[in-house]
Amino acid sequence: MIAELILCTSLTAVDGDTVKCDGQNMRLLGEGVPFVSGIDTPEIGSHAKCVKERKLALIAKGRLKELLAEKGLRIDWSGAVDRTQSHRPLVNIYRANGEEIGKKLLQEGFARAWSPKHRNDWCD
Repeated sequence: MIAELILCTSLTAVDGDTVKCDGQNMRLLGEGVPFVSGIDTPEIGSHAKCVKERKLALIAKGRLKELLAEKGLRIDWSGAVDRTQSHRPLVNIYRANGEEIGKKLLQEGFARAWSPKHRNDWCD
């Protein structure tokens, strides 16, 4: 699959691994491979399984929001959409220095590796 560049006039953080580009939700891959690997962040609000997860989710969202405020971001669509009802495009967002934002969240501890056979527990 060849990545396709996406242009947004408005880019906001929905949670730690989902962004909204001009009203469309998109899921961060973190340089992963669609349906094989990616990143996962804690669930926000009523989707959280415990208070700890809810708090971690707000922190992860805040960090993503900071990164999205930078100038010179590039959004690459993998060509795939997730398997949820909303069919969010699976994307990578790169900073001006070439660093991928999802990978940065992993390195900083705001995200964890995701795979289809592994569910992260944020409450432990």
